Amino acid sequence: MDQRSTFQSTYPWTKAPVIAQAPMLNIAGPELATAVSAAGGIGFIAGGTDVSNLQDKFQKAEQLVKEYKAADGSPDQNCLQLYDGPNLPVGVGFLSWGADLNMALPLIVRYRPCAVWLFAPPNSAADQVPWVEGIRTQTGGSVTVWVQVGSVEDAIDAVTKLQPDVLVVQGSDGGGHGLQHSASIVSLVPEVNDKLDAKASDNSSSLIKPKIVAAGGLVDGRGVAAALTLGAEAVVMGTRFLASLEVPIPKGYEQAIIEASDGGTHTIRSAVYDRVRGFLSWPSKYSPRGIVNQTHTDFVAGKVTEQQNYELYQQALKKGSPGYGPNGRLATFAGTAVGLVKEILPAGEIVRRTRKDAESILQINRLAKL
Repeated sequence: MDQRSTFQSTYPWTKAPVIAQAPMLNIAGPELATAVSAAGGIGFIAGGTDVSNLQDKFQKAEQLVKEYKAADGSPDQNCLQLYDGPNLPVGVGFLSWGADLNMALPLIVRYRPCAVWLFAPPNSAADQVPWVEGIRTQTGGSVTVWVQVGSVEDAIDAVTKLQPDVLVVQGSDGGGHGLQHSASIVSLVPEVNDKLDAKASDNSSSLIKPKIVAAGGLVDGRGVAAALTLGAEAVVMGTRFLASLEVPIPKGYEQAIIEASDGGTHTIRSAVYDRVRGFLSWPSKYSPRGIVNQTHTDFVAGKVTEQQNYELYQQALKKGSPGYGPNGRLATFAGTAVGLVKEILPAGEIVRRTRKDAESILQINRLAKL
């Protein structure tokens, strides 16, 4: 597939295979997003549900983009040097169940991020229609719309009602919040592709198939190459960037990511991690995946009540870094591929290495077919 006719024509600073960075709540700031974009990826700022400080984040991103453009270095290392488009070369993500459109839209119009990523509507894709219509109408279509889903049913619903430019298909291996019940991208991406292809080819349908991006369990070039082989046009990584220099997480959290292994066993998707933090507004079909720790095991074993679990969690917060990891109590969100993350690197270097490794694998596969 010619990536230039897809992602690179819309996001001209990017390099194939395109690697996007997830807008991880309370983690993905302008420093991370701009570093990813400068390396030829697509970085996203976390807008989340509270947009009260979003203007500050956009202003910081603008400043950092200017600094990247003015910096010395090869365009191969700093892809923003040659970008002179009208949009801010980073996107922003919102949680649809809580973000205020009336507050967010004027900022989107003013700062023109390259994309707006929508996730987790209260009920269905219909809840996101005002967002999509407002963004497209007030930016003249210059800001693309990304919509994240985790099932075939939700994918069809989103494409039918929203006609997104990009559909982020998140599999069950993803860290942080996702559907409680979903498939991995190994089956989910091909099935979503097949269903959308069938509907798009139906003469009675007006459905236009969006670009498909795979998310969930991707941390290195092997995963990226696999996702592209499955039918994705680009990928999203989240957990890998937890071990990057631009992420302001506690050292204990960072160390827990580096030391984790066997993520299928040592991470779990559980609403317990929301309840102990007082995060009770998420739609019921979503829950977060994190490293299994005392908060989960004690509650499941019946050693603590929900109230006791909450109080122990608040005590752990006061400890800071020692409260993370399998023997701690603090939520340590990560995907099942966390065991492959063994090194802390600059975000740009993560993007470049992953892209290079994926290119090598894909090239080998192409040569093997000759």
